[in-house]
Amino acid sequence: MSREISQRELRNNSGKIMLELDEGKTFTVTRNGVPVGELSPLRRHRFISAEAAVELFRTAPCVDYWDLRADLDAVADQDPSPRA
Repeated sequence: MSREISQRELRNNSGKIMLELDEGKTFTVTRNGVPVGELSPLRRHRFISAEAAVELFRTAPCVDYWDLRADLDAVADQDPSPRA
């Protein structure tokens, strides 16, 4: 749930607000009581090594190419003609 903060509070307490963003908190910024924007933390991209990825997928079931292709063909429109 986001907390409402005024433009003035954002200006005066930006350091504290940035720390709260680091903690995952979100904010709705208002000007004269009217919401004008949202501040939310960015999702951090996690790096995973190739070795870890291989290990994670080592126990995954095998995918049969032809079964996958048939499933995709069943749901995807394969008509090459241009759309109107």
